[in-house]
Amino acid sequence: MEDIKSYVREIPDWPKKGVSFKDITTLLMDKDAFRATIDILVNRYKDKKIDKVVCVEARGFVLGGALAHRIGAGVILVRKKGKLPHKKISATYELEYGTDTLEMHEDSIKPGEKVLIIDDVLATGGTMSAVAELVKKLKGNIVEIAFLFELTYLHGMDKLKGYPVFAISKY
Repeated sequence: MEDIKSYVREIPDWPKKGVSFKDITTLLMDKDAFRATIDILVNRYKDKKIDKVVCVEARGFVLGGALAHRIGAGVILVRKKGKLPHKKISATYELEYGTDTLEMHEDSIKPGEKVLIIDDVLATGGTMSAVAELVKKLKGNIVEIAFLFELTYLHGMDKLKGYPVFAISKY
């Protein structure tokens, strides 16, 4: 597959001025690019005996579901506060202007299960740091945290120190 970035549409000044949004819907709608992207991830994780793939709302659901199916793992959904119907645990994290809260069902990971966390983009690292906190609360073993892209200029890796992190490509 040629560079994965060539399948991503950049939207300048969205959702606010100064932000260059990385729109992966163009990658997802190209069947060959989507398959090749999932194949990269499958090849990386197929022999790691992953029990659960933890996916972050919403684009992470698409990636994580496809990957989990291919490697024979379960899928765990991490959602914004108030979106999950059963007993849940939560983690609050800092945004540029305020905070946000993510939730996961409290019975989604058994202690010691091998967990892969996936989302589309690593930006500031706040969201993924909160997700890792949720997995740790349930005593899951984080094998790796994976992304399609890392926005290196936002230094999100700083918030993920101590975790193995993989990104297919970087900006």
